[in-house]
Amino acid sequence: MIDTNRAGAILTVDLNTLAKNYAFLKGQLSGGTICAAVVKSDAYGLGLEPVAIRLADEGCNSFFVALMEEAISLRTILKQHNKEAEIYLLNGVVEGSESDFDHFDITPVLNSLPEIERWSSHAKKSGNRKGILNIDTGMSRLGLDTRELDTFAEKPELADGIEITYVMSHLACADDRTSAMNPGQRSLFDEYRIRLGLKKASFANSAGILLGPEYHYNLVRPGAAIYGIQPITNEINKILQVINLKGKILQTRTVDTGGTVGYGATYQAPRTSRLATAAVGYGDGYFRTLGNRGFGYIGTTRVPVVGRVSMDLITFDVTDLPEHEVVPGTMIELIGPHYSVDKLAEDAGTIGYEILTGLGARYSRNYIGSP
Repeated sequence: MIDTNRAGAILTVDLNTLAKNYAFLKGQLSGGTICAAVVKSDAYGLGLEPVAIRLADEGCNSFFVALMEEAISLRTILKQHNKEAEIYLLNGVVEGSESDFDHFDITPVLNSLPEIERWSSHAKKSGNRKGILNIDTGMSRLGLDTRELDTFAEKPELADGIEITYVMSHLACADDRTSAMNPGQRSLFDEYRIRLGLKKASFANSAGILLGPEYHYNLVRPGAAIYGIQPITNEINKILQVINLKGKILQTRTVDTGGTVGYGATYQAPRTSRLATAAVGYGDGYFRTLGNRGFGYIGTTRVPVVGRVSMDLITFDVTDLPEHEVVPGTMIELIGPHYSVDKLAEDAGTIGYEILTGLGARYSRNYIGSP
């Protein structure tokens, strides 16, 4: 843990708000649908242990991760806190990893025929093993494609020894409510689900939950919305901001008209200006693309980023604020109630997911509502 007084910035994670987001998503479902949580990439950058334990306290008993190391860490954390939950590994069965699935009680998502055959062979040797079957309905990433599905439909014995608990797929355009991809993928998903004789299904991510009950099936897999990212483009709903990031001002100075700021001298002061430099930069996950584009807030006053973002520093134009309100040690809001993750991402030319997963290790982290 980095000491608050020594840190250049303070990241506050409000787990009470995170719990409200999870409850909101869960509240969209019928009683029979399980609301899992995706906690890959260190719970989207917010911290696997505090997030997973708080979600478990809120009744979440199914988690999805991407990598085996994440699965092992999560199982260890849950055991330390006397929690039981299903853990599903999205990236499937890598050859040689079979014993890890057994030892840490991890269920793989099976993404190809070779993975199915590998897991079936293991199951026959060591007893029945669970697995989720992933089929590709339009993402062209992981999952059985049309040819493999045809083969599997003709040779279901390829999965001998495997208890397929769910069949799943992933929506490509769920963040766009009007996209024809959404009903198209759902139709294809149902076609293959019925053909394979698999009833229990998982289809919806965060945005998919909000598309309606026909996308819910038996298990949903929200991620981004739990952490405060608005799941559907141009819609504001009851998803709340979970994090607050404040940077510490190190120094202020006055520059004359025409004075330049930062590497490359990309900004010239149009007037005599007062500048404040804060101890945050792209080394902390504050995107370099926010140079001359991003903003911070001091109180309720918006102050623009001027000049390029450096590895450890960013500079703001604070001319319009009284001098006594901006001094070394003053904190400037970089993400918070005035400037959301989604808005920061828009100004950076990226998405909220990338902002969250890039949150730096040099921040002092403060958790509200930590178990």
